[in-house]
Amino acid sequence: MEEPTELDPAVQSILSAARDRAAEIETGASSADRVAVEPRDLGAAFDRATAAGRVPVIAEIKPTSPTTDGTREDDPVELAESMVAGGATALSVLTEPDHFGGSVETLRRVRAAVDVPVLRKDFLVDEAQLDAAESDVVLLIARFVGDGLSSLLAAARDRGFQVLVEVHDREELTAAVEAGATYVGVNNRDLARLVVDLETFESVAPDAPEDVTLVAESGISTPADVRRMREAGADALLVGSAIMAGDVESTTRALTRADDADADNAVTDGGTASDTVPDHEETNTHDVTTHT
Repeated sequence: MEEPTELDPAVQSILSAARDRAAEIETGASSADRVAVEPRDLGAAFDRATAAGRVPVIAEIKPTSPTTDGTREDDPVELAESMVAGGATALSVLTEPDHFGGSVETLRRVRAAVDVPVLRKDFLVDEAQLDAAESDVVLLIARFVGDGLSSLLAAARDRGFQVLVEVHDREELTAAVEAGATYVGVNNRDLARLVVDLETFESVAPDAPEDVTLVAESGISTPADVRRMREAGADALLVGSAIMAGDVESTTRALTRADDADADNAVTDGGTASDTVPDHEETNTHDVTTHT
């Protein structure tokens, strides 16, 4: 696999660690370890949320990131239940252990506790990594897997996984579509400089085919951000830091009800969705969370 160009050093460290873990897994892997998943339908969950008047939001459980101050120590299952109570359509669970404090055990616990689709958020670069745990959806980052996208996408589907392919520009979108992706996440974070710009989604989305479900990722902190991404063509949104930063249930509710007339005044932890999270928290170039 060719080395991705123009990656921030922190992102490069994450990718290197992922490759090391993949090599360790592959060494001890056998055909008996292969998972077979019966997934909860992500598209159907999006449709149900829309029919109920909610914005489809994938809420992310992310204990920490490399330069975030401290770690959120709440029980992940309690966080998951609060997110679902707030209207989250699906959940995302970090399983990357070295930089984000995630684990496959947390994924297993969360998926067993809720009835919504659960995305495994990790940096997958090898087929053997797919067998670490069952989830309903897995993430493949186009820039990280390069020419291996088609084969990894097929391997994931062979196991029953639905796949969210993450892209950052029009070229990667084209590659994802050609590989057969039906769920595409457009990450507003530039992996070369770690700057977030919502215009990224706005520039990429118009090139997506009608039959591709688009998920906006990163930089979404307020109901206004949600509306902006929806107007640009987002079918759903993936939100992590903004939800984890405050009262989880209330913030989730404010974002999923962003289309309501009073959404901007929704109370979250003693304030509003827009003042619970500092302005443009997600644009902090020192937060190397590459997704949300």
